[in-house]
Formats: sequence, structure tokens, C-alpha cells
Amino acid sequence: MDELFEHSSIKRAYFTLALPVVLSMAVTLIYNMVDTFFVAKTGNPNLVAGVSQGAPIFTLMIALGDIFGLGGSSVISRLFGEHRDKLARFVSGYCFYAPIICGIIVTAIMIIFQTPILHLLGASPATWQYAREYYLVIAWGAVFIIFGLSPTNILRTEGLAVQSMIASMVGTGINIVLNPIFIFTCGLGAAGSALATVTSTVIGDILMIYYLRTKSKKLTTSIHETKISWKLQFEIYAIGIPASVTNIMATFAVALTNRYLIVHGADSVAAMGIAMKANMIINMVMVGFAFGAQPLIGYVYGAKDEQRFNKVVKFDIQVVASLALILTIILFIFAPQVIRIFMNDPQIIKEGALMLRWLSVSTTLAGIILVFTTMFQSMGKATPAFWLSFCRQGLIFGVVISISAKLFGYTGIIAAQAVSDCLTFILALLFFYFYRPHFK
Repeated sequence: MDELFEHSSIKRAYFTLALPVVLSMAVTLIYNMVDTFFVAKTGNPNLVAGVSQGAPIFTLMIALGDIFGLGGSSVISRLFGEHRDKLARFVSGYCFYAPIICGIIVTAIMIIFQTPILHLLGASPATWQYAREYYLVIAWGAVFIIFGLSPTNILRTEGLAVQSMIASMVGTGINIVLNPIFIFTCGLGAAGSALATVTSTVIGDILMIYYLRTKSKKLTTSIHETKISWKLQFEIYAIGIPASVTNIMATFAVALTNRYLIVHGADSVAAMGIAMKANMIINMVMVGFAFGAQPLIGYVYGAKDEQRFNKVVKFDIQVVASLALILTIILFIFAPQVIRIFMNDPQIIKEGALMLRWLSVSTTLAGIILVFTTMFQSMGKATPAFWLSFCRQGLIFGVVISISAKLFGYTGIIAAQAVSDCLTFILALLFFYFYRPHFK
């Protein structure tokens, strides 16, 4: 491990850690497309709506899992860089069991308060049955869903990115296979979609535990190696909570955009949904490389290797920005053709192509923002990490879309994310100036 992080070339170390994460993201992207396809194939709009209403709960569980996965991996990477391996081992033990406890609490809350929560999610009399079926299966699977995000990220801190990728890809692949079986063959409908997700997650979790126990030399699954100081616990949550905010804010941005677009008709909402799915291609690539590089950044920062730290961050920005720019140009040129893959409706294609171009035009800036965000997370700088996560699709986006919708109407709504990205990019540069690392 030390050989990879300390002595390998920047390119070799970077791509060794990042490429498996990118491949995992690619498989996840395929799953998202396939899952939407199979649920829609039921031909029951109330069932589709019910699953959509339950989906934010799944997103919230991923956000909770990220607290321990991203927060823990940030702390562990820095401790490895400082060669405090025993302390890092205990942090890994804490991050192994804490999400299990969190998952049990979430299941209890969701079961006890299922009726008010379903109302909060917008379940109507027509969709209630389907939303509840999906909701209950996801609720009982909360432990496995929340837990899975921890070993996925922690394995990479020891250079086991390929093993993490294999476990994630196996789980996602099984999910894709089980979806049509549970939904159609078994006739489980909405519950089938959720059961496929939970079952595949359990299998992926088992595989990750296997890798932790057999491949890792510095991490642990022992319940006897979990006691860490309040200071280290605070560091985990100080970094993990801001990291999880990104998922929550993405959900917020989608809901807010749909709310403003609905006055322009259901076609506009549908077109934006498709455009966002297509734009996920760029986002997944950026997230894969940015988060894949995080253990390396944390390690060299902990090792106080200023020269290597600067080279890693610079290379990270170059890779993410270059790929984002290339994919942006491709999507910008072929936007109508991309939208047509999902729906061959002239009005949807026209609106969706315009929306996709607006969404993709600023993704290069969004990629650089993401690099800065993961860099701050790796350094343990919770304040800038939180505000960048909170602002791009949260605070700044909310202010921008409310103003631009009033001033420019429809165009202002679909251009809001691009404007938000530009403003958040300026904020990221300011944070870098004030929070840039000092190694002396």
C-alpha cells in the first residue's frame, strides 16, 4: 500500500484508485436506466409514481451511509499518511459497526412512523398501496443499504479499489437481473423493485466483508477494535455529514426544478427528467474520478508531502475538467439524438435537447468544484467542504432559480443550474485561497 501511495507515479496511483470507482459508477448509471425502464414497463402510472415517491428514502439512506464511508475514509487516509496505522484500524472498526446501529434506528423510525412519512413523501390514495409496498421493503433493508457505503469507501484507503469495485458491480449486476424477475415473474410490482435492491445490496455487503477479512492487512471487522476518541468521532461526522449533503441537495434541486417547471406543462417536467438522466453520464464520470482520488489526496496530505499533494490535486483537476469538457461537447452536439433514445416525441426531444445543453454547459466548472470539495474532505476541512456541498444544488441554486424564474421565466428555470455552477465555482476559488494547505 505504501508503495502505491508514496512511491508510484502520480498517474499510476491516481488511475489505480480512480478507474475502479469510475467503472462502478458506470454500472450504477446503467442500473438507474434499467431500473427506470422495468418499473415503467409495468404500464401502471400509479405504480411508477409510488416507486418514485419512495425513492427519496433510498437516497436518504445512501446519504446516511456516506457519513461513515466518506467521513471514515477521509480520517483513515490521513492517519495512514501519518503512519498511525493502529489508530486508523480502530477508526475502520468504528465505521464498520456505527452504520449498522444507524440502520437499526432508521428501520425502527420508518416502521413506527410509516403513515406520516408516506404522507410527507406525497403518497396519494391512488399511489398509497404501491408507495407503501416499496417503502416497507426498503425500511427493513435499511441496515444493509446504509452499511454498504462504509466498506465501499474504506476499502479504497488501503488501495483495494478493485475489490471495492467488484463488490459494487456484482451487487448492481444482480439487481439488474432480479428486477424483472421480482417485478414481473413473481408479480411483486413495487415491492419487487425494492426487494431486488435490498437483496443485491446484501450480496454486495457480504462480498465487501469477505474482502475486508481476507485482503486487508490494516483494516478490521472486529467489534473489539472500535473504541476511538470523541475527537476522531467528531472528525468523522464533521467530514461525513457535509459529504452526505451532496446527495440530499441533488434531490432538493430536482424537486425544486420540477416545482417551477410544472406550470409549463407535464411535457416540460418529463423532458427535464430525461435531460437530467442523460447529464448523469458526465456527473458519474466526474464523481468517479474525484472520489477515487480522495484516498490518495488524504494520504499525501497526512504525510505532509507538499510537492506530491499539489501535483495530485493539479492532475485531478486536469483529468476531471478535460473529460467533462469532452463529454459536454459530445452531449451539446448530439443532444436531440440522446433525448430521442429515451422518448421519441417531437416536443419532448425539442425541450429536452435545450435542457440538456443548459445542464451540460457548466459541468466542467461543476467537476472542478467537486475536486475542491473532495480535496477539502480529504484534508479534514469541514467548513469549506460543507458549504460547497450545500450551495451548488442547495442554497445558491435555490436563490438563483427563484430569481431567474421571475426575471426570465422558462429560460431562467432551465439555465438556473448553469448560473449556480458559475457562482459556486467562484466560491470554491475563494475557499481554496483561504483554506489552502500549509505544510510548514
